[in-house]
Amino acid sequence: MCWQCDNPDKTIDDYLDMVRRTIDDYGWFIQVVERDGRRPGFAYTVGLSEHLLPELLVTGLSMRRAGALLNDVAHHLVCHMGDDLVPGQSWTQRGGPTLEVVTVAEPTVHAVMAVELYGLDVEAQQLVYADDRGRWPWEVGFRGTQPVLGPRAIAA
Repeated sequence: MCWQCDNPDKTIDDYLDMVRRTIDDYGWFIQVVERDGRRPGFAYTVGLSEHLLPELLVTGLSMRRAGALLNDVAHHLVCHMGDDLVPGQSWTQRGGPTLEVVTVAEPTVHAVMAVELYGLDVEAQQLVYADDRGRWPWEVGFRGTQPVLGPRAIAA
């Protein structure tokens, strides 16, 4: 259920205040956008911009799995400020899937809360994951529903 549905007496400003408090307490916030019937859900960070990092986004995972993945990668990036995600870079997440970084083509469409707090210049990177057979969404035979929100880059 959405926050506004659970809090009908609250305003969007109340929600933004809660998001800001969470960012102050933890360094970032995870915004979940539920599946709407036609499109799979997605989740993204809000607050990494304050660390001079792009916001992170993942599509097609359950809320729990998306949150765990985003928190794990965000924590690593914030704690190891010298480590940047490079579009086209891939790695296998400890205990998780193989990931590849894709720059989100239009963050203002997908990272709405981050844009609300940090403006139209917000940058975002999608964590694209391989399926259980090691296939990517851009490969024939990929299992799953994972929209890729930007062009794939080839790492140098």
